[in-house]
Amino acid sequence: MKTQKHHMEGLIALLLFGVFAVCLMTVLLTGANAYRSLTDRDQTAYDRRVCAQYLAARVRQADRLDGVAVQPFGDGDGLVLIEDIDGYSYATYVYLSDGYLMELFCALDSGLTPDAGEKIMPAKGLSLNLDGRRLDVGLTAPDGALTELTLSLRSGEEVAA
Repeated sequence: MKTQKHHMEGLIALLLFGVFAVCLMTVLLTGANAYRSLTDRDQTAYDRRVCAQYLAARVRQADRLDGVAVQPFGDGDGLVLIEDIDGYSYATYVYLSDGYLMELFCALDSGLTPDAGEKIMPAKGLSLNLDGRRLDVGLTAPDGALTELTLSLRSGEEVAA
């Protein structure tokens, strides 16, 4: 009778340990899934912000009289940032091609095609509209989220006294 009682106590202890282990694994897996979804969401938001900041920084760097233009290039319109270096004119093209936001730096009128550019990041769509000194940019991420950006070109403005 005493042996059966020891077996029963051992079985109950083993059963409690099993229940505890299952509960612990459930909590850990739930936490891991929540962490994964939060990091994925944060990474997506980060990628969108970085892309918008990249475009804004490129435009601000080239912001001078006739330094920013929009013309067909790649899979639609491309942003053309023109600069003069040592008497030669160069252009940086920022455009969409084959599902990527691309950048191409070359001599102005070099005749290079969009496939010569460097991939910046995945993107589904890019819309550009230059109206006077106002540049409207719409960037669609691979997940379909749209990031809109409006930039005011400052070149040619008079300095306030």
